[in-house]
Amino acid sequence: MSVPDYLQCAEDHQTVLVVVQPVGIVPEDQFFKIYKRIASVSQVTIRDSQRLLYIRYRHHYLPENNEWGDFQTHRKVVGLIAITTCGPAKEWPQTAERFHGQKEVYSSTLYDSRLLVFGMQGEIAEQQRTDVAFYPGFEDCSDVEKRVEDFVESIFIVLESKRLDRATDKSGDKIPLLCVPFEKKDFVGLDTDSRHYKKRCQGRMRKHVGDLCLQAGMLQDALVHYHMSVELLRGVNDFLWLGAALEGLCSASVIFHYPGGTAGKTAGRKPSVSQPSDAGKRHRPGAQEVLIDPGALTANGISADTSTEIGRAKNCLSPEDIIEKYKEAISYYGKYKNAGVIELEACVKAVRVLAIQKRAREASEFLQNAVYINLGQLSEEEKIQRYSILSELYELIGFHRKSAFFKRVAAMQCVAPTIPEPGWRACYKLLLETLPGYSLSLDPKDFSKGTHRGWAAVQMRLLHELVYASRRMGNPGLSVRHLSFLLQTMLDFLSDQEKKEVTQSLENYTSKCPGGMEVITLPDGLRLPPVPFTKLPIVRSVKLLNLPVSLRPHKVKGLLGQNMSTASPFIYSPIIMHNRGEERCKKIDFQWVQGDVCEVQLMVYNPMPYELRVENMGLLTSGVEFESLPAALSLPAESGLYPVTLVGVPRTAGNITVNGYHTSVFGVTSDCLLEALSSVKTSGCLVEVVPSLPRLQLSTSLPRSAHTPQPMSKEELYSTVSVQLFNGETQQLTITLDNIGSEDIETLELTSKIVTTKEKVFGEFLSWELDKPLSHLPLKPGQAVTLSVNIKVKLDFSGQESLLQDLNDDGISVTGLPISSPLRQVLKPRTETKTVGSESGKAEYSHIKTLEAVLNFKYSGGAGKVEGYYRELALGVHVDVEPSVFFTRVSTLPATRPIEGFLTLPDPSKNTSDNYLKTFTHEGNGRLLMRDVHSMDAQDSNIGATDILQNLQQHFLNEVVCHGSVSFQPFNSKLFKSCKTISRALSPSFLVKYNQTFDRFTLHYHLIATQSVSDSESRTRPLQRAGLRCAKFFNTDSSVECDNR
Repeated sequence: MSVPDYLQCAEDHQTVLVVVQPVGIVPEDQFFKIYKRIASVSQVTIRDSQRLLYIRYRHHYLPENNEWGDFQTHRKVVGLIAITTCGPAKEWPQTAERFHGQKEVYSSTLYDSRLLVFGMQGEIAEQQRTDVAFYPGFEDCSDVEKRVEDFVESIFIVLESKRLDRATDKSGDKIPLLCVPFEKKDFVGLDTDSRHYKKRCQGRMRKHVGDLCLQAGMLQDALVHYHMSVELLRGVNDFLWLGAALEGLCSASVIFHYPGGTAGKTAGRKPSVSQPSDAGKRHRPGAQEVLIDPGALTANGISADTSTEIGRAKNCLSPEDIIEKYKEAISYYGKYKNAGVIELEACVKAVRVLAIQKRAREASEFLQNAVYINLGQLSEEEKIQRYSILSELYELIGFHRKSAFFKRVAAMQCVAPTIPEPGWRACYKLLLETLPGYSLSLDPKDFSKGTHRGWAAVQMRLLHELVYASRRMGNPGLSVRHLSFLLQTMLDFLSDQEKKEVTQSLENYTSKCPGGMEVITLPDGLRLPPVPFTKLPIVRSVKLLNLPVSLRPHKVKGLLGQNMSTASPFIYSPIIMHNRGEERCKKIDFQWVQGDVCEVQLMVYNPMPYELRVENMGLLTSGVEFESLPAALSLPAESGLYPVTLVGVPRTAGNITVNGYHTSVFGVTSDCLLEALSSVKTSGCLVEVVPSLPRLQLSTSLPRSAHTPQPMSKEELYSTVSVQLFNGETQQLTITLDNIGSEDIETLELTSKIVTTKEKVFGEFLSWELDKPLSHLPLKPGQAVTLSVNIKVKLDFSGQESLLQDLNDDGISVTGLPISSPLRQVLKPRTETKTVGSESGKAEYSHIKTLEAVLNFKYSGGAGKVEGYYRELALGVHVDVEPSVFFTRVSTLPATRPIEGFLTLPDPSKNTSDNYLKTFTHEGNGRLLMRDVHSMDAQDSNIGATDILQNLQQHFLNEVVCHGSVSFQPFNSKLFKSCKTISRALSPSFLVKYNQTFDRFTLHYHLIATQSVSDSESRTRPLQRAGLRCAKFFNTDSSVECDNR
């Protein structure tokens, strides 16, 4: 016997073997259809008896194995069922002859046979025969199972008669010597009269009778015969048959302990009706079970009493002894080179028993022994079968990695170099079956959960073999899928060189068959899910960006609550319906606009050691219709976090969910969903898209400025314009409004707001007329309208304390000196000796004041206007204001009278010591009066200080009333016209502070000048800055001081 039956199990020892074979030409599908119906009759209850007869069917069985039928009767073919087709009656003789020829092959062991003829009609078909059954067709054969049961009963009759003949044979001298095929030549010439020979014959016959009893359903008798055989054969050292007797004893004990069988789910048998419901459960090691089969005992004429039960339990081996006897039997088999198949099958049977007993370690020892059993020269097909069965047995005992190892060996055997036509499909199928043993799954989602499981080096080797096998099968799409899976799941374990080689191979494959996101279904029904490249590149965060400030939609305040009120019939609900775990899908608190470009920012990382090119990268969305605008990027090697902005345009209004992104890398298209990326940080992916709104663009006549009005940010302003004006000057700002959107501008509003609060503005800073632009509404797309805004600055420049020090004297105190005193001639003004430096530059610049404002354009139109949405556009205005007139130096003179003070104003156009002299009188009633004003006419000079004060009239100041505290009093004055083309209107205002403690007055004087230009030449002429910064009044009874307030 050269080919082992790897499906053997211990309970097969009680079965009878029936071969089912086709005769002549029979369609394969029809044959196996009838074969399955025949095989369904696996056990038959014998009439007039409680015994069961178990049948084992084979459609292919080597005749040489039949020669071992005396050694173990379950290997003997005792029944033959032939299936044939026969049409005309003239074909019947030839069909019958073929059937008889088939019976001759197993004639030495055959008990009975049957022929099933399909398709024959006529007189021959109407004949009633026991050994032949005629059927019109394969579909019209309803009584096949019934005929098989009758056939099995006829086999039982022969089996029972043989058992009785052998069991009642008392002539010990006439007992034949049963032999295995390779023993026959060894017994030639032996002394058949010796005691040793007779004991050998008796022991072998006892063992043979035990097999027959076991097949006939007489378990108690079988146990008795096996025990007697063991004693006889052990005495004559007949080790081969002693092993067989021990194996028979083990099989009978296994049948006793485990009525449900040991073959597993595929070959499990039904317990008999007389067995308890839990008889099929696995037995615990060390436990002793006693089962009573009253039917079997009654059939043999033995009463079902407790003594019989005790006797059976005594003859039956315990679960632990079963394994020990198996070891002993296998050791005896190992003494014979030609018994390798028997030894291997015994190991398989023992492993199945140990699997039920959950003794995996001992089972692995039996399997390890089975690996090294030499069966001689096996064909490649037999090697594949051997390794596959070893893999299944290792899987049965829970050794998954060991099982995967032998299954991979079987796969490699399918494409061995000695095979003329390698079976790459069989190899690929076996390789797929090894994946669970190596903790591999073809679903990439399983690799995103927790840490990596399994040996990465072995897994990569197996994936490479799958790639190669699928390529040899002629399926490049399958190769791309496996190579993509390797790159995605094993990226962290690949060296830089391996990464380069894998990506090059992938590009070669995808050049012929691009990779996609479709599910690949294999012929056996296995589905290979898509493999998105979530690591090429790696995405760390996803952030939906708001629209620019100028494009963000705003809801009309009166309509804010409309959607809420119409969405639910309830006025208020304290229950917020949301899923706490759905952080990724929470709604963002800003809106996108239909038809406008929207942005999503991704922080990506390139883990490859070389530049990574990502093509066709875009967004995956659901909800409203969305047009994704794909982008291509090139990431440097190991780039670190790199920002990438993906854009798209929503085409309809509603809610949109950003589900992920899609890429094309190395020719493989990937759809990467955010829900599968647990490491990605996101602040939300659901945003509302409002209906379309118009889009406005501004252009101005004034240049843009880098200044940003505080406290506004640069992002809040569409643009900022800047201009420099003199105090009192007016500038016109022309604004062009262009409709660059796709909707009409139907409404337009303009408001302004001064953001500089520290300066007091006189008059209207910004003014405009909106009637003319509004007359052009609705403004069609592509059209423009012009708007003029007047900028007029009028600020208060009095009392700038930062310049007091520059305008004071040198700090010399003078008491009671007349105007003509020589000391007055010695005094040098401070400005004459002051050096020009950084401080003077700072003082020169600090007199400029800044005025900032924001123009807000509020507009709407289209479908967005209907829903109550509008847009705002802010234009910043930055104005630097300089004073129009100021005096460059202020000096003080001692008073000649106790109630008078003097204020001298130098003539900036002359380098003389002449001064304007103003006399103020302090009366006891708190009134300060201007009594006299001496003036000098200003003349032109080369330094540009002309046209300052040409005609100063008397009684310039009428009266100032002071009550010991701060008070403001405006005064009227006449206009003073300058020469040539420049004229100034001087409008003085005064602030008088009186300090009663020091008996001192402080006068702040402010001039506001307005420039008007009559010709173009005067535009280039500098406007002389002039103005009275500070004046001091001192009482003659006190020292002259400088007040630096």
